[in-house]
Amino acid sequence: MEYILSVGTNLGNRKENIEKCIDSINLMPYTDVIAQSAIYETEPVGYARQDNFYNIILKVESIFEPNEMLGACLGIEAAFGRQRTVRFGPRILDVDVIFAENEKIESRNLMVPHPRYHERRFILEPLLDIFPDGVVYGTDIKPFIENIEGQEIVKLDI
Repeated sequence: MEYILSVGTNLGNRKENIEKCIDSINLMPYTDVIAQSAIYETEPVGYARQDNFYNIILKVESIFEPNEMLGACLGIEAAFGRQRTVRFGPRILDVDVIFAENEKIESRNLMVPHPRYHERRFILEPLLDIFPDGVVYGTDIKPFIENIEGQEIVKLDI
């Protein structure tokens, strides 16, 4: 199954956090990062009094079922020392399941597509690096981008 994962970080060495996260995903059994966006520096959303984030979108192929992928993502966050203290607050690593191919899941623990992806420029703009036509598993994301105001985002050349 293919997954779209969003990775964000605004604590510590942000570039290194992303690189090590990708390495961690590739170490999971029968799981590979098959495409990735550029790294983007983005304004925080939801809680403004914090440093900017580095964000990246990953396309991952795995034998994991969606709930297993969520568990793996949470495990990677925990291994990095992620602490959930302030909602939308600073974090060393945030790994979210945005899409699980064409699956639609609404459970207590997992919702895919991610319920707020269409409101987040830090997800939508990097998705265009992987899906240049703007169509992600049958959904045209370009109209969502046009409707977002603010949320400054800068593609990094690193």
